[in-house]
Amino acid sequence: MSRVIVGLSGGVDSAVAAHRLLEAGHEVEGLFMFNWAEDETGYCQAAEDFESAQAVADQLGIVLHRADFSREYLERVFQYFLDEYAAGRTPNPDLLCNREIKFAPFREHALRLGADRIATGHYADTRDGLLYRAADEGKDQTYFLALVSSHQLKQVEFPLAALKKPEVRAIAESIGLPNHNRKDSTGICFIGERNFADFLGDHLPDQPGLITDDQGRSVGQHSGLWRFTTGQRRGLGIGGVAGAPEAPWFVCGKDLGTRTLIVTQDRRHPALSGRQLLASDIHWIGEPPALPHRLQARIRHRQPLLDCEVRPAMLDDGECLRVFFDESPWAIAPGQYVVFYDGRRCLGGAVIKTNEAL
Repeated sequence: MSRVIVGLSGGVDSAVAAHRLLEAGHEVEGLFMFNWAEDETGYCQAAEDFESAQAVADQLGIVLHRADFSREYLERVFQYFLDEYAAGRTPNPDLLCNREIKFAPFREHALRLGADRIATGHYADTRDGLLYRAADEGKDQTYFLALVSSHQLKQVEFPLAALKKPEVRAIAESIGLPNHNRKDSTGICFIGERNFADFLGDHLPDQPGLITDDQGRSVGQHSGLWRFTTGQRRGLGIGGVAGAPEAPWFVCGKDLGTRTLIVTQDRRHPALSGRQLLASDIHWIGEPPALPHRLQARIRHRQPLLDCEVRPAMLDDGECLRVFFDESPWAIAPGQYVVFYDGRRCLGGAVIKTNEAL
């Protein structure tokens, strides 16, 4: 059996992952990551998480190491996150978190501690350096792992691959883990759960502008384009508009040059119901598929897989992909990721450049 270091986050998933490795006869230790400088905001989620992780380690009888990767997180993940929002796009930091932190400095630190392999509590599966969907389709996290390389995956264990979430909770309770009923984290990767707009407002300046409808008529004002994403309905601050029906408004575009937020009441607007996208910064896990190719894809976590055709494209700024969906996904948002699947295998992903194939 091998020596495995598990990323213990304080949550129930990583705790049960460690327990299952112990049951399988491995020599197991834990590693807790500090990845956010708490004194920047006074927010103390990491201290609470570490206390929970230590209680789990004590219950399981394993050593818990800790390491500070806050500088790497700030440089490799958070700065990109801010730059993308400032540019009017909608990034997803969780994918970069996994590639740049959990399977990079975390993995390297664990190997320096003498680990043969590392493990996490992700709902995913891996074999021979390839990535596969987990048994629990509702919890599957391969979308967030689509930027991890085959090389990184070759030394990774996902002990929860075959389990459903209720089974994980039941195991945790049956062995007396102190966090068996702890709420799942839904916040930004390593930053935690807080008011998202307020948090971004601490790091990005307000840049007020007009809100116009898709016919160019002014319908309100906003305090910063970074506060909005394609398809957003809530928080627009648009009251009754003369001549407009009593129907919801949706974000359908941004004009960075004039700081204008564009909204529509037409759910069939091309920005909301389009069936095509252009993607760049392509990452394949293992050998790339021969293109053009029929695959499945999703543009956000937990979205149902959609059939599509993926074609290669070459633009002035490099290699891209054109993706043509059989059915329209809701609100394709530039800056998000499109992640590709072939059956149960996750092939990788790319950054959505535009919400139409040029």
